[in-house]
Amino acid sequence: MNPEFLSLLRRRQWMQALSGAAMLTAFPALAAKQRAADDSADNHATWPHDSRVPGGVARLSLGPAAERPRVMVGDAPTLVMGDMIEWTAIVGIPLSAKTGEHHVSVKTEKGSRTLDYVVRPKKYTEQRLKVSPKTVDLSAEDTARYEREREQQRKVMATFTEQFPRAADLQMRVPVPGRRSSSFGLRRIFNGQPRNPHSGMDIAAGTGTPIMAPLPGRVIDVGDYFFNGGTVWLDHGGGLLTMYCHLSAVDCKVGDALKTGERFCKVGATGRVTGPHLHWGVMLNQTMVDPALFIPA
Repeated sequence: MNPEFLSLLRRRQWMQALSGAAMLTAFPALAAKQRAADDSADNHATWPHDSRVPGGVARLSLGPAAERPRVMVGDAPTLVMGDMIEWTAIVGIPLSAKTGEHHVSVKTEKGSRTLDYVVRPKKYTEQRLKVSPKTVDLSAEDTARYEREREQQRKVMATFTEQFPRAADLQMRVPVPGRRSSSFGLRRIFNGQPRNPHSGMDIAAGTGTPIMAPLPGRVIDVGDYFFNGGTVWLDHGGGLLTMYCHLSAVDCKVGDALKTGERFCKVGATGRVTGPHLHWGVMLNQTMVDPALFIPA
């Protein structure tokens, strides 16, 4: 057996032993605290939560491997976390995904295989909004601008870099305090006209409220877009990206490295909006997924 694998396994077993029954017996207060934590724990102890629905996330066990497996969802590589004892693919599921069986391709040093998972149905609610008519019925000039911006956004969304060092899960910090004014997946109707479902989470906050990085990341795009207004994209490694829209101010530039909780932009009401708020998007394998899966309820 691989000596490095054995060493890692023994080290993990040793750490588990330290936090196990012997330590809890020696420290009664710690034991009581641990029992309380166990009582409140549920099936969603890790982030992102496993939610195999359109717009959700599938956590797929890949088993052991000497090196990080490469997992593809169609043509898009996806995030793989863990170590040689247990790897896990974190797969984003498109809102447009049909219910039923789906699969990813897995490549390791031992060869290639497919791994199946099942997408369950989910019904999202509907939201009707009144906005400026010019942001719904676009002029020829605005249409041309939108097409140029869409191509730029495609390039940004295809970003896939080396994974950042991180803990075993991806619990995110909510980027701005405030009331959730619109949830992911809403079927949106602007001025009576159906449009694409809402691809992020809206958080109501006053113009100028600072926005903080939910995880360590690097700024990969800063722009002023027709629909999204002032916008920043962060790369958190391994195809995990986050997006911040309708900003009133941007206090960062492309290439800046941010720490969790670091302020880098401010809430605004730019682009197609009905009032000041943050539109926060989370992307995995070039697929927008529900940010709520990355934060405590």
